[in-house]
Amino acid sequence: MAAKTAPEIAREFAQATLSLAPVIILGSGASASHGVPGMWPLAVQLSSAVTPIDWSTEEVAEWSKFKDRLAAKDDLETALSAVRLTDRQTAFVASETRAFLLPADLTVLERLLEDRRSLPLSRLFKHLFTSTHRTLHVVTPNYDRLAEYAADAAELSTFTGFSQGYLQTRARSPDQRMHIRGEAARTVCVWKVHGSLDWFQDQDNQIVGVRAAGTVPDGFTPLMITPGIDKYRLTHGEPFRTVLGCCDKALEQARAYFCVGYGFNDEHVQTKLVERCDRDSVPLVVITKELSPTAKAFLKGGRCRRYLALEESGTGARAYTHDTPDGFDMASEPIWQLAEFLDMTIGVST
Repeated sequence: MAAKTAPEIAREFAQATLSLAPVIILGSGASASHGVPGMWPLAVQLSSAVTPIDWSTEEVAEWSKFKDRLAAKDDLETALSAVRLTDRQTAFVASETRAFLLPADLTVLERLLEDRRSLPLSRLFKHLFTSTHRTLHVVTPNYDRLAEYAADAAELSTFTGFSQGYLQTRARSPDQRMHIRGEAARTVCVWKVHGSLDWFQDQDNQIVGVRAAGTVPDGFTPLMITPGIDKYRLTHGEPFRTVLGCCDKALEQARAYFCVGYGFNDEHVQTKLVERCDRDSVPLVVITKELSPTAKAFLKGGRCRRYLALEESGTGARAYTHDTPDGFDMASEPIWQLAEFLDMTIGVST
């Protein structure tokens, strides 16, 4: 019998990883593939935003410093981390971010109404629920609702730490589930570690989820952790403290990880993931348009003992594994994209 080729071994590794019902980590690349803007378009939007006329001289000066850093081609995280914004400026950034991203988010929903199969993530969820598992975990720093939309299209329940309905309150338990005929519904838990487009906080610090909100309700501010020096301070408040705890638990108990468009640039997510890939040899699959320098350093650094990473190449896709860290051309198809990856691993969609 002929020895298996590197592409064959990689394909089998991908299939085996999916069979373990991995925790799914969605990065900005997963949303960008459906038209949701990433960090640099957001930075351009913020730099051109009309700021409130009642800002103090000090606030105007700090905002000018921020814009100067962007003009010098700093990324958004670096630029915001270099300045000290006041609470109302931080709220302004969150509001501008929401207003910028929401139209793209709603466009994804409109496409889904036209075609329930427009999100390959729905297909992935359905496949992973062909087993006896009752819960899947998705971890994401994204604010958009692609994971929730995909679960809805797959006729699955979702849980984000909030109650069901149009006017949501924080759930009393992270194990809260819908029940159908006395049995817990199959549920996609979406742990949004930086917040969501439909989370808000009022002046009394009461937290609500309003799924149908177009504009920000009067007296409320968007509940989203934006890049900058306040990023880690804000995670100590609710609902982020609870969400991060649930995220850590999911990552700690995971049998495998599947990263889609994730660049390994968020300490809220990757610390536990890196630790378990190193300590427990948890298998990892990464698919993305381009592996970030951080991702490449992690994978080639030896701390991830079992992995497959796929990125775009001139011939279609290039693969990297724990046995072939320098990579090899995998296929002529763009299997670094989720739809094509699923075609390769679970069969062509009909």
